[in-house]
Amino acid sequence: MRTRVILDTGPLVAFLNARDSHHAWAMEQLARIQPPLLTCESVLSEACFLLQRKHADKDAVLEMLNRGVLALSFCLEEHTRAITRLRRKYRDIPMSLADACLVRMAELHADSSVLTLDSDFLLYRKNGRQTIPCISPRGNHPAP
Repeated sequence: MRTRVILDTGPLVAFLNARDSHHAWAMEQLARIQPPLLTCESVLSEACFLLQRKHADKDAVLEMLNRGVLALSFCLEEHTRAITRLRRKYRDIPMSLADACLVRMAELHADSSVLTLDSDFLLYRKNGRQTIPCISPRGNHPAP
């Protein structure tokens, strides 16, 4: 079974912004991963906002979605209780809406890893106590 990859905002922005310090790493990762990468609308919104602020091509995010490189596999409306519970649990970090959606997606896709630059994913847990497998510049962090 192929491991699904859930995409966070940081690697997406780094991939699309050649001036980003993680651009080469993000290019390497996306070249190795078979599309589609799963993500949510919160991540796409954050990425478009950050790319616009950096004067990069914010429309490239939607083009990746149109080409099937990215797939939206999450409906926030269907998971608001779980998202609210996660945000309350991690209010001291604090957990963004996008991060909560990605943690919930990791719960729904048991065979997944999160492609991220965010070290908070080392603290987050899915299904209560399970670590979330991550692909990050610090190295892969598989679930025990």
